[in-house]
Amino acid sequence: MRKHQRRRPMAEINVVPYIDVMLVLLVIFMITAPLLAQGVKVDLPQSPAEPIDPTETEPLVVSVDAEGRYYVNFGDQQESPVEPPVLAARVSAVLRTRPGVPVLVRGDRAVPYGQVVAVMSLLQRAGVPSVGLMTENPPS
Repeated sequence: MRKHQRRRPMAEINVVPYIDVMLVLLVIFMITAPLLAQGVKVDLPQSPAEPIDPTETEPLVVSVDAEGRYYVNFGDQQESPVEPPVLAARVSAVLRTRPGVPVLVRGDRAVPYGQVVAVMSLLQRAGVPSVGLMTENPPS
């Protein structure tokens, strides 16, 4: 008579499917990461200014491109220009939902100074208490 041997449960985990999933996710993130870069091409003036504290909330950025068109980094179609009344409405909506959010203006260096002042005046009428100007650090 043969002795009945009990089979012991296998205690190894097959990790090959997990590796496959991780590689697929890596490829997806590598493809989508460059697509997530958002913003309008603006040639900023250079100034040795201090950077903004990264612990603050994400600022609301209003951009003025070389042709004098306005863009805002809030809402749908951030890559398409907005008219001044639409810009004021969007900024007012952001200030109502997120009071105290910092508002920054990115003005292209080719834009006349009056155009940047006009957008700052528009932001003031929309209820923005203070506006910051974005610059680039000069090359060392």
